[in-house]
Amino acid sequence: MYKEKIIIAIDGHSSTGKSTFAKAIAAKFGYTYIDSGAMYRAITLFALQTGVIHGSDIDEEALANRLFDITISFSGLNKYSLSDSSSDPKVWLNGVDVSREIRSLPVSEMVSHLSALPFVRAFVDSLLQQWGKEKGIVMDGRDIGTAVFPQAELKIFMTATTEVRAQRRYQELLRNGEQPEFQKILDNIQKRDYLDQNRSHAPLRCAPDALVLDNSCLTPQEQMEWFEQIIAERWG
Repeated sequence: MYKEKIIIAIDGHSSTGKSTFAKAIAAKFGYTYIDSGAMYRAITLFALQTGVIHGSDIDEEALANRLFDITISFSGLNKYSLSDSSSDPKVWLNGVDVSREIRSLPVSEMVSHLSALPFVRAFVDSLLQQWGKEKGIVMDGRDIGTAVFPQAELKIFMTATTEVRAQRRYQELLRNGEQPEFQKILDNIQKRDYLDQNRSHAPLRCAPDALVLDNSCLTPQEQMEWFEQIIAERWG
């Protein structure tokens, strides 16, 4: 890797494997991995648990008033290992490990709505920018390279077909012991794509200087080979 620490911003559609790819990069090159999507999911879980979300409606005033009651932290950011799934970074919400709960379908169904709120994005962005001050980080999300770190030295935009992404999400939920319906997952991904790309504040966009990675037919190893070639070309 480049001798001076850089910021690697990975954006893209939901269920493209951004987090897995970012964690693999962090593990290989000794960088710190930060999952911005997990932060929005943690806030969404908090809103569900505290009744701030009523059905499909969000009490924005109540959420704004309670936002600073939320403490989100990570553990194991520098200890991720590709060969040991137990080393996955943990997400803590007000002192409770919610790493599994934030991946549930109820959270997935509401997170795009909640993350579209400007005051929520401002809250998360401020935390992310604090982590990024020392560089040497890999961060994935929807607007890392366009809004959070537009000055990032390396920007990647990940995408894949909706069917491939739905299948990946389906398999993830099965591994977590859930009994998901594929069509509901596909519908959810299509809806999230629309919401992410059409929200008024910091919509999902490919930064002009981002490299596009369509991994519909790529294995994790092939993705890493692609990344290593980029590093060699730019900083080898």
